[in-house]
Amino acid sequence: MPDTDQASPAAEFDTFLAAHPDIAIVDAVFIDLNGALRGKRVPISDARKLYTIGMQMPGDIFMLDARGEMTNPLGLGSDDGDPDGTSYPVPGTLVTVGKAPHRRAQVMMTLHDQHGNPLEVEPRNVLIHAMEQFAETGLTPVVAVELEFFLIDPDRTGAGSPQPPLCPTTGIREKAISVYGISDLDRYNTFLTAVADECKRQHIPATTAVAEYAPGQFEINLNHIDDPIAAADHAALLRPLIKTVAREQNMEATFMAKPYSGTAGSGMHVHVSLMKDGKNVFAGMPGLTDTLRHAVGGLAATMHEAMAIFAPNANAFRRFTPNLFVPVNRRWGINNRSTGLRIPAGEDAATRIEHRVAGADANPYLVLAAILLGIKHGLDNKIDPGPPHEGDASDFLDPTVPFEIMWALEELQNSKVLRSALGVYVDVYAEAKRVEYKRFNATIPAHEHDWYL
Repeated sequence: MPDTDQASPAAEFDTFLAAHPDIAIVDAVFIDLNGALRGKRVPISDARKLYTIGMQMPGDIFMLDARGEMTNPLGLGSDDGDPDGTSYPVPGTLVTVGKAPHRRAQVMMTLHDQHGNPLEVEPRNVLIHAMEQFAETGLTPVVAVELEFFLIDPDRTGAGSPQPPLCPTTGIREKAISVYGISDLDRYNTFLTAVADECKRQHIPATTAVAEYAPGQFEINLNHIDDPIAAADHAALLRPLIKTVAREQNMEATFMAKPYSGTAGSGMHVHVSLMKDGKNVFAGMPGLTDTLRHAVGGLAATMHEAMAIFAPNANAFRRFTPNLFVPVNRRWGINNRSTGLRIPAGEDAATRIEHRVAGADANPYLVLAAILLGIKHGLDNKIDPGPPHEGDASDFLDPTVPFEIMWALEELQNSKVLRSALGVYVDVYAEAKRVEYKRFNATIPAHEHDWYL
């Protein structure tokens, strides 16, 4: 990336620094396989080099387990000598983060291999590749992501389990379920306001905040945009933002899919519509267009292939419990929240699919890639999803959907649609997750002693 004039990539950095002369450090960040932030903290005196000569990073940063340990799937990061590639900033992602005295800059990076090609195992590049294939449809996806999460007390129970936070206004521990409660939003107004302010600083288009169906559980929605890659960027960066704000207010935030047994878990709901010549091709309620039906059909047909992406770890599969506001089958419905593929009510021009399967801990780049490839499969093959489901769909656990991590990984590796589109990445992902699960499963939990000792 040569730096020759003010049209160069470094011009973005120079303009930013002129506007923010107090910035002392820049966090150069990547989003790993688990959706976690990784990267380096660079002093401002060296930060311009990010734009001119780039920054060296090993590709195994995208193949870590949930704790940050190397997994070396298919020998990558071990048999190949763990080579570095060169990373460069993603244009338009340089922002300020936080308030004084901890204010700093942050920029998203993307990695190229030793030959200068985009690194195939970087989740952001996986979505870019999926988008290139989706472009064959001639349609433009418009997407929005909704993220649920729990606020929890930094102090654990005596058994080491999480517990709801102490109410900021009363000091009493939250116990009640109060879905859509305005008073819940009032009690956590300081936190929610700080999240909104930080979203503005980081140019993350957050909109509605909602109290959800468990003590201390909330949902924050992002705007619909016609750029799935940017939408995934926003979702990926929103999670660490919320965690940081929570810590600043003596709480913790978790996107763990199922932190408490017996209550609802946290999901990542993705809204998708398709545009052509400025018009929504899904519009056509109440009869529904063939295009929408085929898109739904493709998502239902590929759900089993993608479950290991929608639910990336053992805990994520605990979320799939009948009658707890989580989809447990391939059914779809119109204005029916019990289905995993829901067509929300609203204006005809806003007709869309709400995909409700993924957990809040899933990688948004991979989730969007799987959704778009499922839709393309449905459109290409004109898959009929059958009639929309009427009534409660949440009590039927579909035996054809793999609601267990190792089974889901097997389905991913045996997939036809995702393997055809993503190639060897399905093996990289599956092997990394198998290594993670084996490490996780090697620890004997306390309740196992209670049951079997």
